[in-house]
Amino acid sequence: MQPMNWLVLFVVLLLIEFLTMGLTTVWFAGGAIAAMAANMLGGNIWIQCTVFLAVSFILLIFTRPFAARYINGKHTRTNVDELIGACAVVTEEINNLKGSGKAKINGLEWTARTKQEGIAVEKGKTVEILSIEGVKLIVKEKEEN
Repeated sequence: MQPMNWLVLFVVLLLIEFLTMGLTTVWFAGGAIAAMAANMLGGNIWIQCTVFLAVSFILLIFTRPFAARYINGKHTRTNVDELIGACAVVTEEINNLKGSGKAKINGLEWTARTKQEGIAVEKGKTVEILSIEGVKLIVKEKEEN
């Protein structure tokens, strides 16, 4: 395999990475450069492919966590994220076993479920929103002071 083939693979992988920005092919681009170096040092096709795979997976394993945290780590909170930790009023008894329950917050009524099975929350009670799964609020009854 000619060094130019590895260089073309490197450019294609970087182009895919640039277009997707998903941190998916950049590791293999590094492997392509290492395989090109193995080719230039006289390694046969099996050594080149082994170097390509080894370097790619080493880069993936050791640098992806760092890159994911610092490059793609910026999570933009949405309006829904702001509901977590807020309080809502139960408008229909929340009972996971019956598959029923609704709560109202900011003028909108949501389907609601409790975090733990077997715990029902009566209509009119105040609940704290723990998380949101799909279109359901996951709540717990608010402690009264």
